[in-house]
This record gives sequence, structure tokens and C-alpha cells, in this order.
Amino acid sequence: MTLILLINGPNLNRLGQRDSQLYGSTTLADVESAVAARASELGAEVVAFQSNHEGAIVDFIQERGGDADGVLINAGALTQVGYSILDALLDTGLPVVDVHISNIHGREEFRRRSVIAPYALGQIAGLGWRGYLYALEALLTHIGENDAN
Repeated sequence: MTLILLINGPNLNRLGQRDSQLYGSTTLADVESAVAARASELGAEVVAFQSNHEGAIVDFIQERGGDADGVLINAGALTQVGYSILDALLDTGLPVVDVHISNIHGREEFRRRSVIAPYALGQIAGLGWRGYLYALEALLTHIGENDAN
């Protein structure tokens, strides 16, 4: 079975309580549940992880990356500065999709750059929590196409 790591960074544990204009009212537990349900429908499994600490995210990637087939990551505020996360992702050699609930390209200048995006399969931003589902489907399609070759 295909295994996808779903990683969320700082403050994403506060979804549903944060600025609803930017992030909506859906909680992280709701997002993780929806992604896991859709993955199951598509014949995949998801292992979700969230931390407010960069080192914990790196540890998770290093511990679980060898078992996984791909990664969905919303690095939150570490998107712009998380070089150790990027290095851990690159070390896995796995396909990665960079996900953001809000449209980071329409926000403050400092939020518009992602250290992960240039190395990712793609980036989905601004489509709300459903962006995770679109990212999952794109990632699983990519994995399936590569497995067929």
C-alpha cells in the first residue's frame, strides 16, 4: 500500500481557532481525517504529523521517510526558512507537494517564497483545506505513473 506522510508545521495545530478569513474554520484533525479518508478511497495510507518545532519535523522525516512513497507538507511559518526540513526532504528522494491553505503569493512579501517549492513536485496554495486533497490526488497520480514506468 502506498504510504504518504502528511506534515504540518508551526501553528497549524490552531486551525479552526486562527484567523478564519485566511484559514477557515476547519480544524487540523478535520483536515487529517479528510485526507486519510480520501487516501483510503485511493488505496493509500496517510501518517499525519504536526509540530511547532523544526527539529521535530526533521526527526519525523528522517524516521518515517524510508517507509513512505511521498510527502505532503505545509511547513507553515517554516516555509520561508526551513532549510533543515528541505534537506531532510531531499535526503528521502521522495516526491513532495508543498501545500498552503491561504494564497501565500497574495500575502505579505516575506510569505511568498518557499524554500521547498523549487524542489517539490508542485505547490498548491490558496484553495483552503481542500488543497490538501488536491495535493494528495496529484501526488498519488505521480507515484502511480512512475510506478508504471
